[in-house]
Amino acid sequence: MASLPERFEKWFAAKGWRLRAHQAEMLDAAQEGADALLIAPTGAGKTLAGFLPSLVALAARPREGLHTLYVSPLKALGTDIARNLQIPVAEMGLSVSIETRSGDTPANRRARQKEMAPNILLTTPESLLLLLSQENSGVYFKGLACVVVDEIHALAGTKRGDQLALCLSRLRALSATRIVGLSATVAHPEAMRRFVGPEARLVQAKEGAAPEITLALPETEIPWSGHMGLKSAELVLRKIAQAKMSIVFVNTRAQAELLFAEIWRHNEENLPIAIHHGSLDIAQRRKVEAAMAEGKLRGVIATSSLDLGIDWGGVDQVLQIGAPKGVSRLLQRLGRANHRLDEPSRAVLVPANRFEVLECEAAMAGVAEAALDGDPPRPGGLDVLAQHVLGMACAGKFHPDDLYREVVSAAPYEDLSRPDFDAVLGFVEDGGYALAAYERYRKLFRDSEGFVYPANAKVVQQFRMNIGTIVEAPLIKIRLLGRRGGGFGAALGEVEEYFVNQLVPGDSFMFAGRVLKFIRLRENAAEVVEAPGKEPKVPAYAGARLPLTTNLAARVRAMLHDPGCWGAFPEQVRDWLALQRRRSRLPGPNGLLVETFPRAGRWFMVVYAFEGRNAHQTLGLLLTKRMERAGFAPIGFVASDYVLAIWSAYRPEKIEQLFHEDLLGDDLEEWMETSSLLRRAFRQVAVIAGLIPRQLPGVEKNRRQVTVNSDLIYDVLRRHQPDHILLRATRADAAHGLIDLSRIAALLARAKGRITHMALSRVSPLAVPVLLEIGREHVQGEAEELLLAEAQALIAEAGEDENVHGNFIHGPKGQNMLFDHT
Repeated sequence: MASLPERFEKWFAAKGWRLRAHQAEMLDAAQEGADALLIAPTGAGKTLAGFLPSLVALAARPREGLHTLYVSPLKALGTDIARNLQIPVAEMGLSVSIETRSGDTPANRRARQKEMAPNILLTTPESLLLLLSQENSGVYFKGLACVVVDEIHALAGTKRGDQLALCLSRLRALSATRIVGLSATVAHPEAMRRFVGPEARLVQAKEGAAPEITLALPETEIPWSGHMGLKSAELVLRKIAQAKMSIVFVNTRAQAELLFAEIWRHNEENLPIAIHHGSLDIAQRRKVEAAMAEGKLRGVIATSSLDLGIDWGGVDQVLQIGAPKGVSRLLQRLGRANHRLDEPSRAVLVPANRFEVLECEAAMAGVAEAALDGDPPRPGGLDVLAQHVLGMACAGKFHPDDLYREVVSAAPYEDLSRPDFDAVLGFVEDGGYALAAYERYRKLFRDSEGFVYPANAKVVQQFRMNIGTIVEAPLIKIRLLGRRGGGFGAALGEVEEYFVNQLVPGDSFMFAGRVLKFIRLRENAAEVVEAPGKEPKVPAYAGARLPLTTNLAARVRAMLHDPGCWGAFPEQVRDWLALQRRRSRLPGPNGLLVETFPRAGRWFMVVYAFEGRNAHQTLGLLLTKRMERAGFAPIGFVASDYVLAIWSAYRPEKIEQLFHEDLLGDDLEEWMETSSLLRRAFRQVAVIAGLIPRQLPGVEKNRRQVTVNSDLIYDVLRRHQPDHILLRATRADAAHGLIDLSRIAALLARAKGRITHMALSRVSPLAVPVLLEIGREHVQGEAEELLLAEAQALIAEAGEDENVHGNFIHGPKGQNMLFDHT
C-alpha cells in the first residue's frame, strides 16, 4: 500500500492526522494509472483523497499547464474546494497554481486561463464543454493527467451528467487522463463505477459514527395537511438557539422565503439568521456563505443550494423542515453538520403534517440501515448528444466514425446504435428531413472525405452562447430602489417571468427575506422598494417539489400496515391510524387500497398509491378520462405524494377495471397527444439540442417567443417526420420526468388482482389530509374562513362516534392546526 512522501508525512503529522486506508488506496490507483470511484462518508477526507495523488505528483515534478481538472455540480462547491486546497499547498510550500472557472469568472481571467492554464482548475460541466469547444482544446488538455468529479451521484443520471460523460470521453481522446469519482451517497455503486470508467476501481471507506437524528413535533396538534412547516417556526427558532450554527433545510424556494419570514417574526433575541437559495443574487449568496465560514451566523434557511459537500466547519446541527423525500437526500443534508468522521452528525426532522411524520420515521429507519435510494442512471439524452456533436465540430473537424466510437465509450451512451447516432448527426447537420429546406437549421457540412465542419462562424458563436442542459423558465431580475422609488438600486436576485407578469404596481411580494412592493417593470428588471404590505405573494418556481423516492414510499406502506412499527409514532398519529383501521383498512406493502364514499352530493374515490405527486397527477388524468367514458362524470382530482382523490357525480364501480394495466396503452397515448405536456417537454429538448437558441448576439428571446417557435416546429415535425430524433427525446423525457411512467406501471402491476376496495358510508380518517388540499391553493379572507369551517366538518365526520371533535381541530390561542399551508 502506498506511503506518503516525507514532506506530506510531516504535514499530516503536524495536523495530527494519519493517512487513512481509502486515501492510500487512491494513491495506489493513481500510481497504477487506474480510474477510481471513492465512496466515503462525510468527514472521511474524501476530497483530500481525490486531490492527494495530484499534489504528490506535482510536488515531485513541478510543471506548467493543466494537470488536474475538478468538476462539481455547484459553482460554490468549486470555490470552497479551491479555498481549502490552498491551505496544504501554502503550508507545504508547493509550487502548484489553483484557479476556478465558471460563468461567474471575469472575462479577463477566463481569457488568461485559456492562454496560461493553472495546474489545477476547478469548474462545472457547462464550463468544461465550453473549453472543449475551443479550437485549441487539443493543445490545452494534452497534458491533463487527472479529472476529479465531485458529488458524482448528483450528476449521473441527469442531463448534466450526460453532458459530463460525453466531455470525459472527449478528454480521454485528447490525453492519457484518468477519472476519479467522489461521493458519500451512492445507491447504485456498480452503475456509478461504470460512469467513471469500465475498469474503474471501487474504493469504499469505512463508515463513520452513526448520525443522531431526532424528530421534533409541535407541542399541541400535529397538522393534518400542508407541507410548509410554518406552524413549527417557534420550535425551529428554539432549536437554532440551542446550537452553535444550524442549517435549516427546506424543499422549495417558496418555503424558504415563508419560513424565513415566520422565524424572524418570532426572533425577539435577534439571532443572526440568513436565507440562501438559487434565485438570490450571487453577491447575496456569497455574503451569506462568507458569514457562515466566519462563524457570524446562528442559522441559515436553505434549499438544495447548500446540499452538497461544502465544508462550513462551524455547522453542528441540521434541521430538515418537511419530509426529506429520500434516504440518500437526508444523509447528504445531515452530512453538512460536523465534518468529523468519528463524531456523529446531529439532525432534527420537523414534519409538517401527519403523513410526513410517517415518512420521517421511515427515513430514519432507512438511515439506520444505510439503505440508500434513488433511481439508477438512465440512458443518455439524444438532445444532449446533439449539443455535444455541435460542440465537437466547433473545436475542429471530426469524422463521424471517430466521434461515434468516442461517444459510445461514455457510459450513458454505451448502447447507442449507429443509426441513432447518425440521426442525431443528421439533425445537427440540417435539422432533419422536415426542416432541411430552412437555411437557419443548417449548422454543419461535410467535405469530400466525410469530415464534418461547422457551417460558419455564426454557428460557433451561437453554440457558445447557448451551452447547457438546465433550461429554466425566463427570469426577471429583482432590483431594489431607494425608498422613494428612485436610483438604480441593488440586485436581489431573479424570479420567473410568469410571476412578475401577474403583478400590478403596488402589489407586495416576499423575496430575499424581505417584503417588497412592485413599482414597475423596466427592460429586464422588476423595480421594487421595501414596503411591507398585506398578504404578500410568494414566487413559486417550476419543478420545485422534490420527488418521493420509490424505496421510501415502500417503507411508509410497510410501516403503515404493521402495528408493530407504530410504537415510534406520536400518540396522535397512532390514534389516527387505529381509527382508520376500525373505519376502513390500512394500505399495505403490496396491492392497492381504494376507498369510495359519498360526501356533499358527490362521490369520492381515494387511492392510496404512495408513488409521488408526479405519478399521482398523471394517474389522476388517466383515471378521470376512463371514468368519463364509463359515465361516472368525474369532476376533479387532487394529488399529494401519498394519496390521489377523485370526485365525481356518480358512484364509481368496477374498480378493478379502472386500474387495468391497459391504462398505459391507448388511454396514455391519447392523453399525451392531446395534452400540452409533450409540447412543454419539446421546448426543453429543442433548447438543449440547439434547435431554438435562447440567446443570440445582442438578443435574448422571451418565453413567449420560445414557446411560439417551439410549438410551430413541434406541429411540423409531428405532421411530416413523426420519428424525428427530437420527438423521440421528448417522449423519453416526458415518460421519465414529467409523468413518472415507470412508477405508474409498477403501481398497476402491484395492484393487479390485489385491489382492496372499501365502499364506505363516509370519509375515512386517512382520506382527510388529501381532501383538505381541495380548493386550498388561492384562498384568502372570507374564503379561508369558509374553508376552515369545511375542514372542521370533514374531520368531525371522519371521527364520528369517536370523540375526536375538539382536540383534532384547534391548537392554543385559537391557532388553526388543521393544515400547515400558506
